[in-house]
Amino acid sequence: MLTTLIRRELLDNLMTFRFAAAVFIILLLVVANTAVLIKDHEQRLASHNAAVKTHQRQLQEKKTYSAGIEKLFVDRNPNPLSIFNVGFDKQLGNEVQISHTFVPSLWDAGMHGADNPFMDMFASMDIVFIFEVILSLLALIFAYDTLAGEYQRGTLRLVLTSHVRRGYILLAKYISAMLCLLVPLLISLLLSVILLTTTPFISLNTDDFLRIGGIIFTTVVYLSVFYLIGLLISAVTRRTSTALMLSMFVWGFLVLVYPNMILAVVGQPDAPQTRRASAFNQIEQIWEEFDRDRKHFLATDAFPGEDWHFKIMGYGWYVAYLWGSPNYLYHTYESKMEADSLSEGAELKVPHAQNYFGFLGTQVVGTADQTWFIRKSALEDIFIQPANIGRLYLKLSPVGLYDTATQAWAGTDLLGIKDFFDAARQYRQHVIDYFYDEEIFRSRQWFSSDKGAADWRNLPQFSFQRVDVNTNAQRALPDVCLLLMINVALFIVIFLIFIKSEV
Repeated sequence: MLTTLIRRELLDNLMTFRFAAAVFIILLLVVANTAVLIKDHEQRLASHNAAVKTHQRQLQEKKTYSAGIEKLFVDRNPNPLSIFNVGFDKQLGNEVQISHTFVPSLWDAGMHGADNPFMDMFASMDIVFIFEVILSLLALIFAYDTLAGEYQRGTLRLVLTSHVRRGYILLAKYISAMLCLLVPLLISLLLSVILLTTTPFISLNTDDFLRIGGIIFTTVVYLSVFYLIGLLISAVTRRTSTALMLSMFVWGFLVLVYPNMILAVVGQPDAPQTRRASAFNQIEQIWEEFDRDRKHFLATDAFPGEDWHFKIMGYGWYVAYLWGSPNYLYHTYESKMEADSLSEGAELKVPHAQNYFGFLGTQVVGTADQTWFIRKSALEDIFIQPANIGRLYLKLSPVGLYDTATQAWAGTDLLGIKDFFDAARQYRQHVIDYFYDEEIFRSRQWFSSDKGAADWRNLPQFSFQRVDVNTNAQRALPDVCLLLMINVALFIVIFLIFIKSEV
């Protein structure tokens, strides 16, 4: 009996204009947008490769380690799965300076990318956005007259006279409608994946295909929520015109109004200045203590006077100062020297300079690590906590749950971006360990290249690999489970209403 009902409902849905329109609209939007997103990804990848080469060239051009360390950068390559959900992949910085003078965070990164506003306007609409807006609307259109239409036509009473269980009727309508919605979804995604796999500069591995599978499953669960919302409205109203109006109102509120309202209301915190000022004052005090220790070392070492560069420079340039910005909780110390020769009679002063810079390098690293703990806590309070509150409110809507879940699958969520910065901080520690092992802070090449330029060939190489698919699944699972629970709750409510209603 259930199979017969499913066939009947499926045939009725397949023969409607809305099914043909759904297939045509979704295929057109997804395939066309995938082509635009692939072109955008190509430009971003070309910009990334150009930035990597530029940073490598700038580093090799520096003849002393103190000057070169200021040109050491690591670059985050664009995530190919951002084509499905761009998330934070294009919002947050993608180049990070690696220095012994500070520990980088999300807010210390620069941004390089293709400067094409016209392309950005179209590339901002990813595939998930199309499903989020258009396919959810189609799901409601499939559902609004499912029960209300049969109430009005009297066909539901006729079916029930055949002693068909009402649960079977609901299940048949649900399965047939979801199968019809799966057709444009799966075909469009299949064509998108074909475009991705045939693109020479995009390489997808097994984990990427599993991540895409997770996105597809989450999309199906999300569409099911909107179909059941439409079915609930259809069961309550019993009039197609009323059901259609109410469905459009619910769709507009959940998809368009509520997410933008939350972003407008939550936004940035109004008064982080107290927390910001407190953290910056602590950081400033730590660096002032460092400067006192530096001056004390100069005053008590074997070389007379407190001249930090020991007047050993022949020609070149040098800078040494403390600087910072309370807006970014950033306060650090710069000491750069780059000379091709030393002044006359400076050779006797070189050991004193090496001893000083050896001490200074260790002190700078320790102070930077000490201030990082203050910066990390403050930045969490100022930026991360308000963002988490906004995301929590967004999750009261299935749209917010769907967006965050697909971001987690694609690796473009905040945690996915933070993985890169964790790797950058680990790489910074590797570079510092290398400097310690090779005694680079104490070396002559730290401040002069008169006896040979700095050798950058043995510097540790940076590498970053995205987390495995199991980690992506763990991050996406809570939101997917909430979507599943919404499905179950909606179906139970619809079932209870339907079995108690008079036909």
